[in-house]
Amino acid sequence: MDKIKILIIDDHAILRMGLASLLNAKKDIEVVGDAANGETGIVKAVKLRPDTIIMDLMMPGMDGVEATRQILAQVPDANILILTTFDTSDGIAHALDAGAKGAVMKNCEFGELVAAIHAVAAGQRYISADIERVLADDPPSAPLSPRQTEILESIMRGLSNPDIAKQLDISLDMVKEHVAALLQKIGAANRAEAVAIAHRKHLIRK
Repeated sequence: MDKIKILIIDDHAILRMGLASLLNAKKDIEVVGDAANGETGIVKAVKLRPDTIIMDLMMPGMDGVEATRQILAQVPDANILILTTFDTSDGIAHALDAGAKGAVMKNCEFGELVAAIHAVAAGQRYISADIERVLADDPPSAPLSPRQTEILESIMRGLSNPDIAKQLDISLDMVKEHVAALLQKIGAANRAEAVAIAHRKHLIRK
């Protein structure tokens, strides 16, 4: 029986090494490569054509959602499994919307991870019970547009509407429209709540 070839994309070296060691001990699994960020992960996914890609969500530079999107644009039959510490739904939901076939938490039992790998490698969907609870208890907000992301970043830096208008070279009325749309989209009553939600849901990548 052919082994399931795995690519691990995660910015924590110890996790990559430990996971590779555990998975390589399985007779039917082989870790063929790893990457510390989304950009490198895309290159290796195209080169190695693994059966399953284990993808972190929060990484410096390109996050797991965008890496998932770009990998699938170049390798449409890639099977991507999200492995995350996220306890909020937005990143997970957006990764699944981008085409990831499964998601499990990093604190899951190793046996569940292996089961998820087998399912995803076979083209099946695998969402762990913990992930299901997160998605049910914390409904994801709609993805922000690039302009809304800029507005939210400015709000998080404490800029006023006139400051934002000057920074983005747009009218004050346009800023007010964007702020109102942004607050409605993420379910915030005011700017302070928007900042709190953004931190909790990791809406702004650092």
